[in-house]
Amino acid sequence: MSEPMNVFQQTRKHLKTGNLSFLSAQVVAWQKLTKLIQPILPQPEQWQVVCYQNGVLMLTGENQALVSQLAYLQKQYIAQLSQLHELKELNKIQVRLRVSYQTPSAPEELSRSLSSETQDMLRNAADFVSDPKLSQAMMRLASKKK
Repeated sequence: MSEPMNVFQQTRKHLKTGNLSFLSAQVVAWQKLTKLIQPILPQPEQWQVVCYQNGVLMLTGENQALVSQLAYLQKQYIAQLSQLHELKELNKIQVRLRVSYQTPSAPEELSRSLSSETQDMLRNAADFVSDPKLSQAMMRLASKKK
């Protein structure tokens, strides 16, 4: 009789492949667990399983309030989640806040233009500056209009 395979426990067959296949199998298993637990956990949140080993399920979420709720009501959620065959050995949930990485938006351009008085002052100052590059920059700044 063969023992059931535990995908979270390393076996000797992974020694030659540098553990890549072992890690890949873990990630696939955690992605499946993520899909299973999503409807059970507090909504609206995109929970992610980052680890499940030795009865400890580690999750991440982006909403601080829902992360705190899940940590506070851990026993109730363990009771619900342990009904799933894949999580029958669940005895603890660890929840971490996940930082959402958003691409920074382009900086806003100033919507106001310089007053004519300020433009004149820049032009006059540009005439007195001995550095030609600084003088040109001041002239360009004075001529900018929105």
